[in-house]
Amino acid sequence: MDDTMEKVISKTSNRRLSMATHDSTPQAGDTELLATLGYKQELRRHYSTLQIFAVAFSIMGLLPSIATTLAFSMPAGPVGMVWGMQTIFSADLASAMPTAGGLYFWTHYFASEKWKNPLSFLVGYSNTLGLIGGICSIDYGFANMLLSVISLARDGNWSATRPVIYGTYVATVASHGFIAIFFARIMPKIQSACIFLNIALVVATVIALPIGKSNNSPPVNPGSYVFGEIQNSTAWPTGWAFIMAWLSPIWTIGAFDSCVHMSEEATHAARSVPLGIISSAGLCGLLGFVSLAVIAASMDRNIEGILGSKFGQPMTQIYYDALGKNGALGFMSVVMVVQFFMGLSIVLAASRQSWAFSRDNALPLSSFFRKVSQRKYMRYQPVRMVCGVVVASVLIGLLCLIDEAASNALFSLAVAGNDLAWLTPILARLIWGGDRFIPGEFYTGKYLSKPIGWVAVIYMVFVIILSMIPSGPDPSAQTMNYTIVINGSLWVGALIYYYLHAKKTFKGPMTNISPEDEGMALEKDSKR
Repeated sequence: MDDTMEKVISKTSNRRLSMATHDSTPQAGDTELLATLGYKQELRRHYSTLQIFAVAFSIMGLLPSIATTLAFSMPAGPVGMVWGMQTIFSADLASAMPTAGGLYFWTHYFASEKWKNPLSFLVGYSNTLGLIGGICSIDYGFANMLLSVISLARDGNWSATRPVIYGTYVATVASHGFIAIFFARIMPKIQSACIFLNIALVVATVIALPIGKSNNSPPVNPGSYVFGEIQNSTAWPTGWAFIMAWLSPIWTIGAFDSCVHMSEEATHAARSVPLGIISSAGLCGLLGFVSLAVIAASMDRNIEGILGSKFGQPMTQIYYDALGKNGALGFMSVVMVVQFFMGLSIVLAASRQSWAFSRDNALPLSSFFRKVSQRKYMRYQPVRMVCGVVVASVLIGLLCLIDEAASNALFSLAVAGNDLAWLTPILARLIWGGDRFIPGEFYTGKYLSKPIGWVAVIYMVFVIILSMIPSGPDPSAQTMNYTIVINGSLWVGALIYYYLHAKKTFKGPMTNISPEDEGMALEKDSKR
């Protein structure tokens, strides 16, 4: 793709001038822009701006994500829960070059000649494995949530063993793969429905918890407790315990790159993808702050008791304390449904990133996985790659059979893997980009774009380090954070694989479009 990459700036500039002076349908413009990046249109463009937003917002799945990761933030008390809800992101690159392989594509485009191939390869693998780690953590959280509801229904007299948790997890991942393949045509509508379901759950929780709590004792916690009570249930100093609490919101608002991976199925991608990134993260941050404030106001002050709940899930205990058994069952059932669709959405995003990476001949068996199905009911879908990420998730999920420390590594795998993948192209643009960056329809501006980029780089370096810190300063085998072992092995392994073998076949993004394909793609895209 070297020749194509050199022409991206001029082609993209010419395309924008053409779009400004000629009447062109959004789909044709998307196909033309994708062609300037070297790829023909193979997937169906049927996601609107709202539905692209819905994919990321669904993966973030606010209340389920909070429920799944409360154990990370509660040891620092209400202050750690409420004030840790924050994130930093950048959407300029998504608007300029919207392609499913976004992060590794951008890295290759901006990096120096010497480093573009190995860095692009590393970013592609880190992003692929980070997204698969996201599948693992979300579906593992769903399995625990489902089993906690069963435990609640049995008044806490039953708890799931690790093999039962893993079996539930496998069934969940497999069902997501099945739905992603056979219900692809209605997937945009499913994503739209998830917006309503997520927001309705937040509103219902914010209303129900204080009302339910006021009918029992003790009363609703005051603002001084919610916003100022610092506790420390860890072996770290109090200040660092608060920093460690950030892992919950970092994981919650960590899926905004899913918009990028859906860009080849988005209409008006240069606009819808960056807007999806910003709006999903922004709305999730706002609603998350409100939700956590209400949860802190409504929960029992015995945090140790909540963390050690007999139901196996802190949020289940909080609902139970405020609303009783039936109320907790009702709310946790809805939370569970929302979490299920979180897993479905991230299977979509992970399969598109992995498919794009195989399209550029980077993954083992790329010639097999890059095929797009033309069969009825599965047409224009990377079916083989959906199956591939499902199998990979099932295998990586075996970690949950070991112990809780290994299970927690599933969450950090997603955080560290995706943050490295986001950090690298932004850093490459800042160091080597120069005049190569041509803004898209969304641009933070000449004077803000680079400062935002440097802040994002510093923040993500910090987050990667944070995700690898153990739960105490003197960890045992049971409390050790194995993220550094898992991610470090994956990153080093990817580079070893590249230098020993893959550099012979991976030359960066490879064009798969010919002059004849451009005209055919435009015609085909208008019929999809």
